[in-house]
Amino acid sequence: MDQIYIRPIGFAPNPQSDEGEAIRLAGGMVYASRFAVISRRDGAVIQREVVSPSSIADALARQPDDVAAEGERQWAALGFAHPPLQLGERTVRLDQPQIMGILNVTPDSFSDGGAFLDDPEVGQTHAAAMLEAGAALVDIGGESTRPGAAAVWEGDEIERVKPATEYCANMGAAISIDTRRPAVMEAALDAGAHMINDVSALRHDPRSLEIVARAGVPVVLMHAPGEGEALHADGAYTNVVLDVFDWLKARRDAAIAAGIARENILLDVGIGFGKSLADNLALLNALPLFHALGQPLLLGASRKRMIGALSNEAPAEDRLGGSLALAVAGMNAGVQMIRVHDVAATVQARNVWRGLRDAALTDFSEMVF
Repeated sequence: MDQIYIRPIGFAPNPQSDEGEAIRLAGGMVYASRFAVISRRDGAVIQREVVSPSSIADALARQPDDVAAEGERQWAALGFAHPPLQLGERTVRLDQPQIMGILNVTPDSFSDGGAFLDDPEVGQTHAAAMLEAGAALVDIGGESTRPGAAAVWEGDEIERVKPATEYCANMGAAISIDTRRPAVMEAALDAGAHMINDVSALRHDPRSLEIVARAGVPVVLMHAPGEGEALHADGAYTNVVLDVFDWLKARRDAAIAAGIARENILLDVGIGFGKSLADNLALLNALPLFHALGQPLLLGASRKRMIGALSNEAPAEDRLGGSLALAVAGMNAGVQMIRVHDVAATVQARNVWRGLRDAALTDFSEMVF
């Protein structure tokens, strides 16, 4: 069967600037006015047509019935306004970009490994600073998933994340737990976590699907091409953007089939996981397409290796500028959640970005007197 993809390719500062020919992308602060309708057969793109909101119906009518039905679902998803996430007592709205602060309690993470593991007071102070700076939630991880990192026994991972979860819960924080192991998920949820962020998209252990469904909590499904302990392996793509789109669609459907509520599913393209620099750049440029899957999107590109590759091999601690550039790229694509190490700087960038977006809604240069 042919596959169809509707990719936003033209953007407007406000819905009035294109005389009604713009839609509000995923209920956020980004407006799209031109779209590429892409058809693929056996992995190869066979057709590409540029359309507007007023011509999309005609373009889909020329497709076979089953393909047209999928196109209509994607078109509806592109304009769907996502309800807020309820994380404990905190409500996280998804009509603007939200910042997720990273708290690594590991000895070997690529950026800040060991900094917050041995001294809980240091970790607690860092978490409090991120929340005060404007983080909507804290993402706690007890296992490094960088290439070549050693696997962690789940008992050790629990010992790392449980105290951090407890002290963040005592602050009243909204908490995400970054893990792929079901026992760690259960322990963290019992300690006060509200959300699961799984780099294996709930594939590492089949029990994970059941645990998340039973708990009724939001979950992030991230793309990684490998399996087991080799998440970075098997990164061979026919078309990295469309292949990742299809993979995330399949994982979304598997999660729904397992009883996870659709409104609790977020998706992440997995920057840096089994992907070359060219792959990462292609995905970042194509992020608006992924709204057609109908789920909120998370972007995790903070301090990643691709920034060093584009900036004279700058070490992780010197990648703030690149991290902010990628965060703003995510905001311009309508991404709802940005996962970062440098919360204060990213929140400031988001606030300025939002100020520009708000002002564009009443841009006097678009008004006719």
